[in-house]
Amino acid sequence: MAMETEALSVGLDFTGMTPEDLAALRRAVRSLEHPGLAARLTNMVGKPIELIGDVLPASATHAIATATSKGLEAALKVALRTMQRTPHAGSQLLHKALATASGAAGGAFGLATLPIELPVSTIIMLRSIADIARSEGEDLSEPEAALSCVQVFALGGRAGSADASQSGYFTVRGMLAKSVTEAARFIAERGAIEEGAPVLVRFITLVASRFGVVVTQKVAAQALPVVGALGGAAVNYAFIQHFQEVARGHFTVRRLERVYGKSLVRTEYERLAQDH
Repeated sequence: MAMETEALSVGLDFTGMTPEDLAALRRAVRSLEHPGLAARLTNMVGKPIELIGDVLPASATHAIATATSKGLEAALKVALRTMQRTPHAGSQLLHKALATASGAAGGAFGLATLPIELPVSTIIMLRSIADIARSEGEDLSEPEAALSCVQVFALGGRAGSADASQSGYFTVRGMLAKSVTEAARFIAERGAIEEGAPVLVRFITLVASRFGVVVTQKVAAQALPVVGALGGAAVNYAFIQHFQEVARGHFTVRRLERVYGKSLVRTEYERLAQDH
């Protein structure tokens, strides 16, 4: 009881976190445990987007898988180039505008444009994610921090209806941890990216398996005849907003871990997640 009283007297929650940081963690839990893209797209097109995705032809599934890997490879190159310099922070609204424009093309011309449109959208989102990471105190000259930006595409690629034991934030992050560590060590030792390096291919493959879930939802929405160019732009706006929210949550958690330690933050995170 004395410890709680002392903590409160210096503006800390009894967990040791300030009220501001606890509120930030609560927002992070909401963004990371309840990804809202599927719900947004369902509201937009008027029917459950997961059901539409299930009936896409095999050719579409193959095109999505190829475009997803290509987009992530491009994003990885941008992330690692970011390590070598400190670019000025961009506007989140500008990133959304650019992604919206690329989505209009996807909506107007359909699946045929996906191999071009998705890498463009992914790079735009990566730059937006990097800006968020910097704003939360990340040093993007560090390979692990740069790779954490790409990792966001896996963290945001979780279906809301999935089994929580397999899709929770810390579960997915844990599944990627070894690959991120190995890739970061490889980059630090070599000092540059080597295309086709097995450790980087493995990292991209793991991220792509999650990112592809959300890309399929996006393509399913854009493929509907009622969507078209205008709807395609709206879909891409929702797409980038989704990943911006996931990035904010992810890098908030990482910032708090640097302050309070991983164990305390995870304990509080899981307590808050149960309340949601």
